[in-house]
Amino acid sequence: MSPTGDIREKVRERASFRCEFCCVTETDAGGELTIDHFRPVSRGGDDSSGNLIYCCVRCNQYKLDYWPESDGGTMLWNPRLENSDCHFLELDDGRLYPLSETGSLTLRRLRLNRPPLVAARLRRRRDTDKVRLLRQYQNLTETLEQLLSQQAELMREQQRLLKKQHKLIKLLLGI
Repeated sequence: MSPTGDIREKVRERASFRCEFCCVTETDAGGELTIDHFRPVSRGGDDSSGNLIYCCVRCNQYKLDYWPESDGGTMLWNPRLENSDCHFLELDDGRLYPLSETGSLTLRRLRLNRPPLVAARLRRRRDTDKVRLLRQYQNLTETLEQLLSQQAELMREQQRLLKKQHKLIKLLLGI
């Protein structure tokens, strides 16, 4: 299926313009991604919004028409229904580690630890860290500006008090 118009735009927006499996963005891919059926039509899936997944060409190719052969078979991770951290742990080196059978199957089937994805996760992490550090720097700068402003006000108050003190000393000494 190749949804058009409103349906396609709603699926793209819902996915924040990124692959719902591997998080590659349209910007990273250099164009729009594909719309896939989570449960393939050939396996009983439909064209409902809840069954449509926005994904990159690679994830779409690797997924193909996968669906468990039996009712109790292992499912692929459905990003429409569950958060990724239920099934994957991102390691320090950018690779994903499976936390469940579903996670293990999804990692293997979609090859979510392919080198370009690992590099993209590391880049996103560095970018996130940069943004976090910039926010902290901005907060520290704002705090420093507030402290400097308070310090300037205290110095003005100190000058006023010193002038009053000087006048009182002159009065007491009769100068």
